[in-house]
Amino acid sequence: MVLHAILLGVVAFIAQLDYATGDSMISRPLVTGVAVGLVLGDLKSGIIMGATLELAFIGMFSVGASIPPEVITGGILGVAFAITAHAGASEALVLALPIATLALIIKNLYLGIGIPYFSNRADKYADDGNANGVERMSVFAGIGLALILGLVVMFSFMVGSGTVKTLLNAIPQFVQHGLSVATGIIPALGFAMLAKVIMSKSVAVYFFLGFAIMAYLKIPLTGIAIFGAILAVIMVGIQAKIEDNKVAATADNGNGDEDDEF
Repeated sequence: MVLHAILLGVVAFIAQLDYATGDSMISRPLVTGVAVGLVLGDLKSGIIMGATLELAFIGMFSVGASIPPEVITGGILGVAFAITAHAGASEALVLALPIATLALIIKNLYLGIGIPYFSNRADKYADDGNANGVERMSVFAGIGLALILGLVVMFSFMVGSGTVKTLLNAIPQFVQHGLSVATGIIPALGFAMLAKVIMSKSVAVYFFLGFAIMAYLKIPLTGIAIFGAILAVIMVGIQAKIEDNKVAATADNGNGDEDDEF
């Protein structure tokens, strides 16, 4: 149990290093779920639960001052508690959401106290023209948050795994059925949140094209993703060609004006 808790803390620490090393998307439940499955010796459940949580959290991104629930802590502990309790993806989803919301309180405290401290130090280094000092403060700020969340995950798993297993076993059958239904609804809500952020008139046609292909041609999601990637490459090439033609036409017009003046 202690070794598993330490390893889960390490997973959380590495996943949160995005703040120090740059965004690599390793913080997403799709990745952390696999890591948790490896740590706890149930890779299949880790993949299934991680994919389910990814759909639920897929639309939760920081927009302006809005900070979504803490995805890393919720994703890791939700999957870990569900695996140790021999539960399914629905229980992992129900556990992950409140954990992520509670962990956000701790994250906000660090963002309100720790980050301003390192920012002020970075400003002083910037005034002195010390670029290495500014970079060092940025890395320290990211590592500090990763260390805090890693410790939260480690101690939470050590304390709460037995309690969560008892609570899950006490859930009545009709409530468990409701949780299974919610598992199908919440991921759709997460995708709708993502669509609200990224959907525009220029990309909506591609979304509905993929939906129509899947509905009428019965092509699986992997096939649609492959066709979508090929179509994206073609469209980028066409757009680049159009831009090149515009630049060439502008240059020709410029030469023509100079000839007229001559």
